[in-house]
Amino acid sequence: MGKIALIVIDMINTYDHEDADSLIPAVESVLPAQTGLLQRARRQGVPVIYVNDNFGEWRSHHGEILDKALSGPHARLVEPLRPDDDSLFVVKARHSIFYGTPLTYLLHQQGIDRLVLCGQVTEQCVLYSALDAHIRHLQVIIPRDAVAHIHADLADAALRMMQRNMGARLCDSSELWT
Repeated sequence: MGKIALIVIDMINTYDHEDADSLIPAVESVLPAQTGLLQRARRQGVPVIYVNDNFGEWRSHHGEILDKALSGPHARLVEPLRPDDDSLFVVKARHSIFYGTPLTYLLHQQGIDRLVLCGQVTEQCVLYSALDAHIRHLQVIIPRDAVAHIHADLADAALRMMQRNMGARLCDSSELWT
């Protein structure tokens, strides 16, 4: 069995988009679990990989994405999850963390075959990323208290699909790296 990594999906965010008003309350509710998960993973030496949307800014890089989010009105949602100097960062342009990114290669180079997915949005980017991980024969763990949603009913259905159809393990974040 290979290594495990914590993947933080789309949490470096300005929340300047159409669904932000529905998403922000869910982010606020999962932020403590995400923060605890990050702290425990880092203490245990688990690789942390941020995979984040570029929001259509094709000349941007991870530092610019982070600076923009930290200078915006919702910086309080970003600051606790800020990447540290050991974190890796992959920029994506679509829903899946794998689509058009070097993530598969990075995971292979690091010997990582198990992923803990946290972040947003459960019924979109987390779901599509879990599917793409599954078809790459990677094991997926979803701490249900560390993924934020726009639509609670769709998020519940997405979690059931990830568990049933993709063999994802669902758990609480407190069960990881205790």
